[in-house]
Amino acid sequence: MNIIQKPSPNFTAGRNGKQIIAIVCHITAGSFPGCLNWMQNPVAKASAHYLVNKKGEIYQLVQDKDTSWHAGIVNKCTWNLYDGTNPNRYTLGIEFESLGEGLTEPQYKAGLWLIDMLVKKYNIPIDDSHIIGHYKIDGVNRVNDPGKNFPWIQLFKDLREGMEVADWMKKIIDDALTVGLITERHNPTEPVQKWFVLAIALNLLKIVKR
Repeated sequence: MNIIQKPSPNFTAGRNGKQIIAIVCHITAGSFPGCLNWMQNPVAKASAHYLVNKKGEIYQLVQDKDTSWHAGIVNKCTWNLYDGTNPNRYTLGIEFESLGEGLTEPQYKAGLWLIDMLVKKYNIPIDDSHIIGHYKIDGVNRVNDPGKNFPWIQLFKDLREGMEVADWMKKIIDDALTVGLITERHNPTEPVQKWFVLAIALNLLKIVKR
């Protein structure tokens, strides 16, 4: 897909030594092109790295290497990866033109392509700690961002299905099966739940006691 460059002056050069670890999804407060124009306006003091409109067009306002101003205010943060510093420094921000009514099909496909490209480029895990909504950072003023209609379940499903499973991942599964750490084959890209971790630990104890 084509990424259209529409630079915004609202950014901080560099990332103050931080690495990109997560993607923050937002919905716009206005329709396109007004939302794009606003994030290009110095008065707004706000921006995002990317904007995906309802037509499925992708715009880049701030380069990935720089810090966009999309989620810097922290209120009742529930994000488990928040380190106490400005979250803009270690996240990528994506705005979706929506106003809370959900995404169009072209917009969803474009957003999926964009997020898939970014997680592969920056080795970002596909889970709800590394791909989050703005509400996890600001639980006071952004409780509806990106809103209840944002397709989280479908997004994670499609991202995981599209992820290539490397040979070394497959070998780990095979080796774990061989020694009895797991009892059936699993998708290496699946998120790990507590019961699964405990099951492996119990299997390990059995092996050690033999």
